Amino acid sequence: MTVTDTAGVHNAAPLPPLAARARSTGGSPVRDILAVTARPEVINFAGGLPAPELFDAEGIAAAYRDVLAETPARALQYSTTEGEPVLRAALADRTSARGLATGPDDVLVTTGSQQGLSLLATALLEPGDTVLVESPCYLAALQAFAFAGARVVAVPGDEDGIDPGVLEELVVRERPKLLYTVPTFQNPTGCTMPAARRAAVAEVAGRCGLWIVEDDPYGELRFEGGRVPWIASCDGARDRTVLLGSFSKVMAPGLRLGWLRAPAGLVRACAVAKQAADLHTPTVNQLAAARYLADRDLDAHVARVAAAYGVRRDAMLTGLADALPAGSRWTRPEGGMFLWARLPEGYDTTALLPEVVRHDVAYVPGAPFHAGTPDRATLRLCFVTQTPDEIAEGLRRLGAGLRGAGA
Repeated sequence: MTVTDTAGVHNAAPLPPLAARARSTGGSPVRDILAVTARPEVINFAGGLPAPELFDAEGIAAAYRDVLAETPARALQYSTTEGEPVLRAALADRTSARGLATGPDDVLVTTGSQQGLSLLATALLEPGDTVLVESPCYLAALQAFAFAGARVVAVPGDEDGIDPGVLEELVVRERPKLLYTVPTFQNPTGCTMPAARRAAVAEVAGRCGLWIVEDDPYGELRFEGGRVPWIASCDGARDRTVLLGSFSKVMAPGLRLGWLRAPAGLVRACAVAKQAADLHTPTVNQLAAARYLADRDLDAHVARVAAAYGVRRDAMLTGLADALPAGSRWTRPEGGMFLWARLPEGYDTTALLPEVVRHDVAYVPGAPFHAGTPDRATLRLCFVTQTPDEIAEGLRRLGAGLRGAGA
């Protein structure tokens, strides 16, 4: 319908509004920060980017060449929503070898593990449902649950992760659908939940009736200490835990390949949701990843990457005391990509960031990682993207920027 004004000009009627979820959910704060810090001269501790010089570009290119040369019709054709059978089988074998018996039918291939979160939100959550999360929590998970219309409640904890006793109190009081956790080298803190704490969380979920979404994008990037078993392998959690995995941090993020392992009914529900989203994850990427797993030693590659990351973590730990104000505290991760720092009381890392960026260095303020009341004195630093020399220079700039801002 058009409207004609007194001058005879036809004006288009206003369009219907965006959906409430699109109006009420903002963009990712990390993406906004990365846009500001994209200048090449900026040493960027803000992003969660793997080191590109450590990608096995030759091995990945060979896998694509072989797949396209030998099975081009299959590689370029539509595929099944659940994922290419050869890749699902390889993922099931890798998961089983790490202590969690898994068959190909337990696995759904996703377009990055972030899609796994979106599919789970679609399959499990109604608007108004409650989701429990860690505090602080992975930003994009908060975004996915908010977009689904969920009510997000933070579970207090300590350096070992969420407190099982408080978790049980919140489950009884809030009646949540699920608990979301990154228990190994957590984003943003870098901390790892010990085995006993994992078993206690699993016991609460089993006794109180709760889904657990266990996100594990970093678990293979260990450069110190021993591996801790998945929550999904704990008694009481096997029938109610979704395990999310990804090739983004161990192979290459540009492949956009992730997966979820879940009970059969939930796998089917997520497959239906995926059909509505993208039909299937790109066939050629799946077949190339499967070929890489068959022809190359991914574990050896990951070990080389983790060793390099360990050196970079040490470089950051060495320089933090001089860069941050006296009285600051920070984590010492045994793996992964991030560490978490807290400046003394009264500091606001969001307010300090513009002055720091003027010194050509960047971090992520801690406030957006909190579902509840934010701790504005916190910040996240990624230590894997730069070399040790670049990290040292970045920390020198960070210290100068914080001093310039009055910190």
